[in-house]
Amino acid sequence: MDSLENQLLIAMPTLGDPYFNKTVTYICEHNDEGAMGLIINLPVNISLSELLAQLEEEKDSKSINVKNEYTERLKQMVLSGGPVASERGFVLHTPQSCWSSSLSLSDDIMITTSKDILLSLGTKEAPDNYMVTLGYAGWGPGQLEEELKANSWLTTPADADILFNTPIEQRWKKATEKLGIDIAHLSSDVGHS
Repeated sequence: MDSLENQLLIAMPTLGDPYFNKTVTYICEHNDEGAMGLIINLPVNISLSELLAQLEEEKDSKSINVKNEYTERLKQMVLSGGPVASERGFVLHTPQSCWSSSLSLSDDIMITTSKDILLSLGTKEAPDNYMVTLGYAGWGPGQLEEELKANSWLTTPADADILFNTPIEQRWKKATEKLGIDIAHLSSDVGHS
């Protein structure tokens, strides 16, 4: 099977796991050892500014100045990236060369788990676009392929507009529309030809 890296995984109504109901997952890694992705439309009950305030309490002398023109962007919600390692933070962001710990996933998407980028959010040093998730979704070898065969997911190439510019509650609908599918016509019936 071809790699699903840099694809959006769209949960079908038939997917039995309630955690993934109507989720869209950005696939960061997919190979013979399994797959890893971040759910991009499942907010947790904390804003980015609240998360950064918690980090600020843990920090020493360096302070975050969030009372500026960047404050509005810190109102975005932190997302649950998945049920695995929910205490671990991930930042998906547009490319910026100053972060040595960021990995390029495509021409327009990078990922990092480094705390220094978190501390830049709300400042002029922050990437142009970003989202913060806690945890990730993971699949063992062959597991995602089996779920695809069972019609649990649809896939489409990742779209930075969906990731960074579409409101969280509209991402599932927008991703299905990208496939030319009207979600009102998605059935929970499974069929194979």
